[in-house]
Amino acid sequence: MATRTRSRLSTALLAPALALGATVGLASAPAQAAVWNSCDQWGNTTLNGYMLYNNIWGSGTGSQCIWANSGTNWGVWANHPNTGGIKSYPNAKKVVNKPIASLASLTSGYNVTVPSSGAYNTSYDIWDTGYKYEVMLWVNKTGAVGPLGSSQGSVTLGGSTWSVYKGNNGSNDVFSFIRSSNSSSGTVNILPILKWIKDTKGWFGNVTIGDVQFGYEITSSSGGLDFTTNSLTVSSS
Repeated sequence: MATRTRSRLSTALLAPALALGATVGLASAPAQAAVWNSCDQWGNTTLNGYMLYNNIWGSGTGSQCIWANSGTNWGVWANHPNTGGIKSYPNAKKVVNKPIASLASLTSGYNVTVPSSGAYNTSYDIWDTGYKYEVMLWVNKTGAVGPLGSSQGSVTLGGSTWSVYKGNNGSNDVFSFIRSSNSSSGTVNILPILKWIKDTKGWFGNVTIGDVQFGYEITSSSGGLDFTTNSLTVSSS
């Protein structure tokens, strides 16, 4: 399995100047007339309460373009070489900004169409507001990819069974939950997972959950592959 090393905060736009990042590819938008598309490295927009972010952050990258009909129906065409190392994490982000103990619910539904080749995972990336803790929920994975850190066993929470890994990338702690079987659609009850980390394991305290991202962590997609989020919902109370 490839080792995941991350030194970026995929949640944050780095600086206004970087938002003008160079175009990294000339691939066209999808056949449907998308409301928005971008091939810029840090291309981003906000649609119906979700921020979309092309987010090509790794090294040795190829071309990647993001398109969106809405914040919850969007996709990516990516052509990254067949080499190791994460190239990008295109995603849609919903901001929660509530302490775990103040949340009555935090759920998400997803429906995706993903390629059968390449190396990538489809995942939630959940951050506290201080960017000290990162919780990843992998709902599917393909190719030579693997989580950062050491195995912590398995647990059944939020409607699925997960293999759990705990690590640190030099910038923040990373808690990865890898679904026991690949899924292209479903609902995840996120709050019990956060409470398990907080209350059962004590890996963090009553942190404020900031960003809930959903997207594709792409290592390779040689020849050009399509990743489509048919629908997405993130709800909290």
